[in-house]
Amino acid sequence: MTQIDFTGVFPAMTTPFTDDGRIDHETLAADAQRLEAAGVAGLVPAGSTGESATLTHDEHIEVVETVVEAVDDVPVIAGSGSNSTHEALDLSQRAADAGADGLLLISPYYNKPEQAGLREHFLAIADAVDLPQIVYNVPSRTGQNIEPETVAALASHENITAYKAASGDISQISEVIEYTRDEDLSVLAGDDALTLPICSLGGRGVISVAGNVEPERMVDLVDAALEDEMDRARERHFELSPLFRQLFVETNPIPVKAAMEIRGYAPGKLRSPLTDLSAEPRAELEEILADLEADAEQREQTEAV
Repeated sequence: MTQIDFTGVFPAMTTPFTDDGRIDHETLAADAQRLEAAGVAGLVPAGSTGESATLTHDEHIEVVETVVEAVDDVPVIAGSGSNSTHEALDLSQRAADAGADGLLLISPYYNKPEQAGLREHFLAIADAVDLPQIVYNVPSRTGQNIEPETVAALASHENITAYKAASGDISQISEVIEYTRDEDLSVLAGDDALTLPICSLGGRGVISVAGNVEPERMVDLVDAALEDEMDRARERHFELSPLFRQLFVETNPIPVKAAMEIRGYAPGKLRSPLTDLSAEPRAELEEILADLEADAEQREQTEAV
């Protein structure tokens, strides 16, 4: 099995679309290279932020292939979850065949399986596909929580090596870290705003939306937290906090695609039923991004003196 050090910043990549709704593979490849050059620890295409819900299975694999071919030295962790175990198995195997180094597996959504069903689902994929896998808990989207005891049981499988914590419940995330201290399981924040608190509890990094827009700052935040340089980590956290909030003022990935467009990284087009960011939040986002750019320029000037 390929080994991945699930430590650091792993941007949950957006999927750029052309005006007629096709995947813009050229821009996608360029974006992957930009993020790799910024020092991220890995890339996560075709997840929720990548609008996986509106991609066909063939498009899903094409996105993974494009990112795999674009980068040199960072692992590519493909979103390959589904609310059907059969479909998740198929997507996961196809992602592996496309060259993915690991898998991000959202828990089954809408059908709300019990904890026994969640265990069976994740173990079936872990048994069948020999890649490092991240169990992804985001009950606000799936309608069902993965309980800490279930995560602890899954962590004993050699292919389940990380957990994406997007419940927003810091007490529950603390329990997961507590219950898995004897396992080789990296706990990664799934909410940018909780990156620092989770790292302070023993988490190893973040699967990040903000990392698409401010990868260098996110990398510095996580590096500082893991190096126990908490003053620096807090400074980065509070610099980025307005962006963290604004990127979720409307449904993800609506704001982050607007931010990518404002920065000139990628077009902001979304697939229906998602719609463009509203005018007032976009104006606020523009102001936040301008402030971050001005701050970066001032820091560079200070360091050059």
